[in-house]
Amino acid sequence: MEPFIKHTGLVAPMDRVNVDTDQMVPKQFLKLQTREGYGRVLFYDWRYLPGEQPNPEFPLNFPRYRGASILLARANFGCGSSREHAPWAIHDYGFRVVIAPSYADIFYNNSFKNGILLVTLSDAQVDDLFERLERQEGYRLTADLENQIITDESGLKIPFEIDPFRKNCLLKGLDDIGLTLEHEADITSFEKSYPVTAVMYEPVDVKLSQPA
Repeated sequence: MEPFIKHTGLVAPMDRVNVDTDQMVPKQFLKLQTREGYGRVLFYDWRYLPGEQPNPEFPLNFPRYRGASILLARANFGCGSSREHAPWAIHDYGFRVVIAPSYADIFYNNSFKNGILLVTLSDAQVDDLFERLERQEGYRLTADLENQIITDESGLKIPFEIDPFRKNCLLKGLDDIGLTLEHEADITSFEKSYPVTAVMYEPVDVKLSQPA
């Protein structure tokens, strides 16, 4: 997982409450074998018309939001089923930051484990960002994780809170495997000192009963 220090990017809107993981990745796409490729099906039912023609009324298809890497969303983002494919799709599409008033717990945890920064702001602050985004085409934000602040090119500064453990993992680019490997020396030392006991098993003669 790549370390996350600071990210500046174009902002795209998802102006809906209760966006669930079933809409992020519909069930028919859960059979993909790797994390790659899910970006194509992110918000599939909203993003495409029949025949996979882009829906011109869906914001992510607007030319002004092409290449966006920060998603501005509403309350309870990521609710629904616990599928980890949802943050895979968010990341694979190109989003590195999501800003919303609240998130579903499982989606929140999975996103950090996949290198996505979720910023929680108040409803009023999110409303203000939506207004700025609507007024200014090409609106960009910078998410500075190290200093825990969101800024724009007009002087806006919004501090945000984040759990120190999650912050440390993102700054160092540590997923669950990376966290474990931080203790590799201790694990190796333990394995070398742990006694290995050979267990011998006597063969067992099993006789099957014959049918009467």
